[in-house]
Amino acid sequence: MPALAARILAALPQTQCRRCGYNDCSAYAHAIAEGSAGINQCPPGGAQGIERLAHLTGQPVLALNPDNGSEAPRSVAWIDEAWCIGCTLCIKACPTDAIVGSNKHMHTVMEVYCTGCELCLPACPVDCIELENASGTASGWNAWSAAQADLAFDRYQCHQQRIQSAPPEGEAVLQDKRSVIEAAMQRARARREGTGNGA
Repeated sequence: MPALAARILAALPQTQCRRCGYNDCSAYAHAIAEGSAGINQCPPGGAQGIERLAHLTGQPVLALNPDNGSEAPRSVAWIDEAWCIGCTLCIKACPTDAIVGSNKHMHTVMEVYCTGCELCLPACPVDCIELENASGTASGWNAWSAAQADLAFDRYQCHQQRIQSAPPEGEAVLQDKRSVIEAAMQRARARREGTGNGA
């Protein structure tokens, strides 16, 4: 990694949320270093993050680009275990492996590893995941520490290695999983509508 990109990466909060428009913090850091992305595209870093990037790149401080979101307090995901169908889709979506559980069993979030990236929300087919405020009124780097960023970076690297070393799943296995998830979703819908017993 080029030296400037490495310094930029180290200044990012490592939430891996993709709100910047890139697949991860590393891709965004490379884009900034190459001049193809602005320094104002990281909502989790907020105004302080933009100041850090301005200092590193020599660019002027800008307001956060509203197209990428807004600066807000740090949040953590919470799973309503009563409605979790155990589909494992949120586990696959989590970039820091902060969600634990197994197929057909309820999942839970290990808050210490959750970056509040929100990637689990659209992955959940039964909308049983919510976000909770974890930092009060503090936002940006006031709500996130260098130690937390380092931990998130390490967790993301381990997640990437695990994915790359996992054997590919065959179409028959994927179809079985889709069938199981669809059946679980039907049971969950029936429970919510009060027309089934959830069995």
